[in-house]
Amino acid sequence: MTAVVVSCDLRRPGTPLAHAWEQCVGSGHALLALRADFQAQLQRCHDELGMRRVRFHALLSDDLGTLVCEQNQLVYSFFNIDTIWDALLAMGVRPFVELSFMPSTLASGNTTVFQYRGNITPPRDRAEWAALVHRLATHSIQRYGVDEVSGWFFEVWNEPNLPAFWTGTQADYFALYRETATALKRVSDRLCVGGPATADDQWIAAFVEFCESGHVPLDFVSTHHYPTDAFGRPGDDTEAQLAASSRSVLRDRARETRQLVGDRPLYYTEWSTSSNSRDVLHDEPYAAAVIIKTMLEARGLVDGYSWWAFSDIFDENFFPSVPFHGGFGLLNLYGIEKPSYRAFELLHRLGTDLVFALEDQHPTIDAWVVRQPDGRGTTVLITNHALPTRPIVTEHVHIQLDGVASPGAVIVRRIDTDHANAKGRWQAWGSPPYLSSDQVADLRDSSRLAPERQAWTYEEGSLHIELDLPPHSVAAVTIDGASDTTPSDVAPMECV
Repeated sequence: MTAVVVSCDLRRPGTPLAHAWEQCVGSGHALLALRADFQAQLQRCHDELGMRRVRFHALLSDDLGTLVCEQNQLVYSFFNIDTIWDALLAMGVRPFVELSFMPSTLASGNTTVFQYRGNITPPRDRAEWAALVHRLATHSIQRYGVDEVSGWFFEVWNEPNLPAFWTGTQADYFALYRETATALKRVSDRLCVGGPATADDQWIAAFVEFCESGHVPLDFVSTHHYPTDAFGRPGDDTEAQLAASSRSVLRDRARETRQLVGDRPLYYTEWSTSSNSRDVLHDEPYAAAVIIKTMLEARGLVDGYSWWAFSDIFDENFFPSVPFHGGFGLLNLYGIEKPSYRAFELLHRLGTDLVFALEDQHPTIDAWVVRQPDGRGTTVLITNHALPTRPIVTEHVHIQLDGVASPGAVIVRRIDTDHANAKGRWQAWGSPPYLSSDQVADLRDSSRLAPERQAWTYEEGSLHIELDLPPHSVAAVTIDGASDTTPSDVAPMECV
């Protein structure tokens, strides 16, 4: 087997690696944020993955009671929103405020989306919508202070370029954005507002031009994309859509969008390995490889990259019950960590000094060498990834690191069919539809990133490491500068 060589001189200067993937994470429906299990899972994503903000739909929909008409009078109630935001801030998470959907009392029509019936029509009177936004922002500053709220992001609507989310025209959305942004800035110039929150990187040039020519406030540009967007033929299933895509399509789209927005902050407020909420690959090691590759390829292109979504506690179509059903979540219903969760855990562990990247040089292998800022640890992160139906085999990788002292330890953490793969163990049990507490504990244990000693050789200032990567896998090889940094649960191994 011919080895793929990852060769790097650690004496060379690196480039900054911002953890853009930690700026925000998505969820589903605002009402779910009142659930204790939702809050517990989000707390873990903050504490263990470094997620700083959370975004969800339907903050203004009827089921939260934000605005209703009672006896021909508009009645505003921010109590449920306060309860949600109080909980977020208590756990150290800020809201990324998606201003949607339309309260029915303001709506121009009855068209809705999802089982919770979010109204997707324009307001019958944009002044009434602006008054709601103004009241919400004023109340938020009175409750939390302008210093806090100025650190939030206010995003106008969700995917208005899709008929599933907006019955109006592009011009209708642009008018809604202008009213919203103006209302927010009337409360405080320090509030941060942006859009157009479109699907598939659409409307960006027209939206920027609209804001520039009309002197409409625009603090950031947001959009969404998935590797299934606009690929394949009408009626294709998810596998066929992915097969018609390309391995680095999200990076290529982000490059194009970055050119359109110039120096403005660019946030992808939704992305995933596919846009299918019942895609089996979401629960498998395939997703981990896509996450690592996509996030590291996006360096320097985006300011925030928000995975959709952090939990399978998610009810857009119906609330699921099967432990592994292909949901968007990093965590399943029981809080069991999927391979995707472990991918973000590996990314969170990374330093911020990128020394080397091996990209576009091999059909399935990519690799990155990243140093900790204190210089006491270096990680080589490797993926073996191909799109469905594309050729992929186990690959042998030879790592050569020059200009490095003899290490205290070399540790590998893997995500693949046999490592950090709780779904595989669940399937081996016969895929039970419900889990006992003992089964949950067992699956959480099998999902761990188990550190293992890795054999290595060292000669004349060069460190050499050999390892195999099976299809759809991730390996994180960490070289510690001192033996006292070795994890206590790693079995000893002699270097060779």
